[in-house]
Amino acid sequence: MNHEVIKTVIFDQHELIRSIDLVKRDYSFEYSLNYVLVGLRRAGKTMLLYSVVKDLISKGVDWNQIIYINFEDERLTEFNLSDFNDIVLVKNELTDKKGYYFFDEIQNIDGWEKFARRIADQKEFVYITGSNAKMLSKEISATLGGRYIPEYISTFSFPEFLDGKGMAYDEAALSATSSKGKIIRSFDDYYTYGGFPETLNIQSKRSYVSNVYQKNILSDVMNRNDIRNENAMRLIVKKIAETVKNEVSYSKLHNIVRSVGTSISKDSLIDYIAYMKDAYLIFDIRNYFASFVEKESNPKYYFSDNGLLNLFLIDENSSLLENQVALYLHNRYPDDLFYLKSNETKVDIDFYITETNTAVQVAYSIEGEARTREVANLLKFAKTKPDCRMVIVTYNEEETIEAEGFTIEVIPAYKFILG
Repeated sequence: MNHEVIKTVIFDQHELIRSIDLVKRDYSFEYSLNYVLVGLRRAGKTMLLYSVVKDLISKGVDWNQIIYINFEDERLTEFNLSDFNDIVLVKNELTDKKGYYFFDEIQNIDGWEKFARRIADQKEFVYITGSNAKMLSKEISATLGGRYIPEYISTFSFPEFLDGKGMAYDEAALSATSSKGKIIRSFDDYYTYGGFPETLNIQSKRSYVSNVYQKNILSDVMNRNDIRNENAMRLIVKKIAETVKNEVSYSKLHNIVRSVGTSISKDSLIDYIAYMKDAYLIFDIRNYFASFVEKESNPKYYFSDNGLLNLFLIDENSSLLENQVALYLHNRYPDDLFYLKSNETKVDIDFYITETNTAVQVAYSIEGEARTREVANLLKFAKTKPDCRMVIVTYNEEETIEAEGFTIEVIPAYKFILG
């Protein structure tokens, strides 16, 4: 690889990083460790690396120590595994000091893992981003031998979204009429169009999210997995969106897809869903009460950003609200989040967090019959777990319900996901 091309790519990246104003995100890194950042396309992994770079510069690191390579740069189209060592040679031409390597979308280069292991063994500091599940923690453990820490990066959380707008959300802001109203309006925007960082500064938010889905996420899934039945893939995504809030089996999804005239085998459908999860488009939550087989075969699916889900819905406020709560809880408690459904006890709870022993119901409103239904479900579970915290998340209703000796908190969604 031509060293001058690599240098130009690095210096151009320095100029770009210098020029960008960044939103502080809720992630922290130890600069003595190596990291792999994974997550949904356009979720902000690159911007997070820029933040790390700026932080290093503020701590006294020289720009020539920052070796930032974006492997989606067209000037690196012919880059291959044998060229990786040229990056190290260029670094040594630029400085005798310790290097800090940033490799963006490195999975575009076949065999990258070998170089990543070698450079980590040489005690260099390395940050890597990628957009597929080959770089998940299980895969990293096998391919990188524990040399890197995996860090999942989501689209903006609601606090990060407000930070990006320059809005306060402390106790005073949540109490004052004017600032509270602005927070609620911002939540409506966030809840409707999601948390892709670039939507902060554009008017056509839905068009942007649609383009990310069509051009980045969907095309990535299909190209990476050599999917030729595009109609089936699109239909499965749509039908999963329509089943948000409900447990659904592979057999049921297969029957739904076939009923509209699309031919696909059940095995292929299972593969397609796995590919969607690999690309971080969707995630699933399992039934805490179910056997292992039932847990695997009857999950509830949710989307990794509300803006993506909203592409497939028509005025489905309840689905968007539940998806937003699911996303918040999944990001906070990825290994401790379940739903509860028992035919024996008739318990039916949207979310249960084992770590905090908290049961959460989601209802757009608890006016009328909804109040009786949601309270009754929580009380059934409370009688088996009397020390459980019980919460009903609504769109904008707030109160405390005392019933049968138990307390149920009713919390507006914007407050709930602000923590």
